[in-house]
Amino acid sequence: MTGDAEEMTVVAVERDFAHPVERVWRAIAQPEILSEWLLKNDFRPEVGHRFKFRAEWGEIDCKVVEVEPHRRLAYKWSALDVETVVTFTLEPIPNGTRLRMEQIGFRPDQKQARGGAKGGWSGFFDNLQDTLDSQ
Repeated sequence: MTGDAEEMTVVAVERDFAHPVERVWRAIAQPEILSEWLLKNDFRPEVGHRFKFRAEWGEIDCKVVEVEPHRRLAYKWSALDVETVVTFTLEPIPNGTRLRMEQIGFRPDQKQARGGAKGGWSGFFDNLQDTLDSQ
């Protein structure tokens, strides 16, 4: 493969939370809690469900593509000419849960969007930590 073909098209953020898998799952799968740390939404954890995240700058069109309770959740994410798939994977660890988020599908010419997503997801995970700690 050439350097261009290997151009990073994935943003990944992984963090360990000192909370059980069930609690972290609720935070990513229940719309009210999801609104607290991510964005306002009309999400439902049902494959095929179309929903929107609402931000100050506009809306993100999404569609649930995978739901495996307490293990994996994935949805298509479409906004501002960026078409990606966001996948959350939960793994039990001795002191809580390891949560990995991968946003896959950035085109090589979308470096700004990819950079924004990387910083954005890190901030969202900080918000998630606060939300989990306050429950």
